Parts: sequence; structure tokens; C-alpha cells
Amino acid sequence: MRAVIISDSVSAKQCIDQIAANVAETVIGKPHEIMLTIAAMLAGGHVLFEDIPGVGKTTLVRSLANALQLPFQRIQFTPDLLPSDIIGVTIYDESRHDFSFREGPVFTTVLLADEINRATPRAQAALLEAMAERRVTVDGTTYDLSPDFFVLATQNPTDYEGTYPLPEAQIDRFLFRLSLGYPDRRAEQQLLIGADPAAHIHDIAPVIATDDLKNLKQMAATVHVSDALIDYIWRLIDATRQDPRVRLGISPRGGMALVSAAKAYALCMGREYVLPDDVQAVLAPTFHHRLILNQGSNGEVDPVPAILQDILRTTTVPVE
Repeated sequence: MRAVIISDSVSAKQCIDQIAANVAETVIGKPHEIMLTIAAMLAGGHVLFEDIPGVGKTTLVRSLANALQLPFQRIQFTPDLLPSDIIGVTIYDESRHDFSFREGPVFTTVLLADEINRATPRAQAALLEAMAERRVTVDGTTYDLSPDFFVLATQNPTDYEGTYPLPEAQIDRFLFRLSLGYPDRRAEQQLLIGADPAAHIHDIAPVIATDDLKNLKQMAATVHVSDALIDYIWRLIDATRQDPRVRLGISPRGGMALVSAAKAYALCMGREYVLPDDVQAVLAPTFHHRLILNQGSNGEVDPVPAILQDILRTTTVPVE
């Protein structure tokens, strides 16, 4: 691992760029999605990927864990998965004649929750409560998770058979909803000829240690947001509530999520202050899964991106 001295926004950006570059060695052609995933982690949030299988989600999260030198676990969500399979279980230890707690896979730092909408609502709730509280309670005893606990969950599109859609109140626990999508022509041709970059996932070099990650998260939290930007963000939030296509607009918690995301993204861009560009870059991944549309607004084509583009286009950007 190379020496890292993170003292200001410039050195923070150099470090973040190196993390992104290391992940990009195995996830080709997705620099924006990689940077947004890093920003979510620095903001203390979690990420939900809605994608078809096989586009590189697992590779991305494994590579990120390696680049950050963090413990990694994966849970494959299935209809028969139990809450105890996720958070752990109390068992009787015959050798000690006492009960002991056997930790579940949530006791890690980076967790891949694969196909979360294939599990029952009870199993989903067990993970989502752990995400929100960063601790779990089993048989009356509370156990703390890692303060850097970061979940990247994947779900199949809701029209797939055998899926249990996440309730609105629980999907709100994710800071971002992202989609990798299909690779571009050049990247997919590399895969077709057998040049699979994911084969080198274990060769990803670590960039920072745990203390450095803590430092970056603290820096992201202290990024400045001007009064004019706060007003701009409020007007964007209010526009979602006034849009006739939207039944429930962005909640105050969703607005706070946008501020946190914009601050982390600004740090990723090497700044100690937020610009309108930062807000615009993270608005869609922050707001998309939080909007509840009127019934007539739903169709075969997802209307949310167009709604958010309309809101961005019609909301006056502050000039500072």
C-alpha cells in the first residue's frame, strides 16, 4: 500500500482518484458509477443497484473493498433466507454450558446484498434495520456493527418473476439508486475475446487504510454548503412536491440525503465547497427511488428521469 497523506481537498481528490482508478481496472467503462459509489460511502450512505444479472455489480463492490482494504461479505438473498442468516443467532455452547452469539455476515465493513428483492419482507427488514442503525439486537442484546458499514444491494427489475418489491419506507434507507447497464461496445468486445478484467480482482492494490477512510468521511461532512445552495436544494425538493405527476415528493430526510451526497461528491471533485454542478450530479441517484408517482404516470418507460430533468431545467440555478 502506498503512503497516503490526506491533508486537504487536493490530496483527498488524489486519493479518491486512485481508488476509482484501481476499481476501474476491473469495471471497464463506468467511471461515473464508480465515483458515485465512492461518494455514497464517504457520505455514510448505502447504494441500491437495479440491474439485470451479469453487468459487473459484484465485481465493482469486491474491487472497492480491496482498494480500501476492508473486510467483505456477500449474502445471496433467496425466498428461504431467514433474518438469523443475516444478523446472526444465539446458540448453546455445550463445551462452555452457556449461550454465545454467532455473528452473521452483516458483521463486516463492505456487504454485498445480492438480489435483495428475492427475499421475503422479514429478511429484507432485518438487513435494512441494520443499515439504518448500524447495530443489531438479538435476544435482547445489542451488538454494534462497523462504523463504516457499507451495503451495496442489488435487485432485479420488478417485472422479474419471484421478486418482493422493497417498501417505500425501506428503500429510502439507500442513499443512491444506480444502474450500471450494459458495457459499451469496446468494453464488451474485450469480454467477448476473453479479456475479462474481473479475473484480476484479487490483484487490486489497496490505496488507503481504515484511518484514512475515516479522515475522508470527516472531510466530506465538513464541506461547505452556502445559503444560496441550500435555497436551491429546497426549491428542487419543493418542485417534486408540486409536480402533478408525483403523488409523494421528496421528504425532509431525502433532502438531507441530497445535501450529504452533494458534499461527498464535491470532495471527490477536489473541493471544500458545493457547487450547483455537484447537486445536479447526485440529484437523480438520490431522488429517483424516493419519488412516488401518481398511478397514471406509470407506464412501460420509467418516467422518473424525465420528471427530474424537467425539475432541473425549470429550477433557477443560483449565481455566486
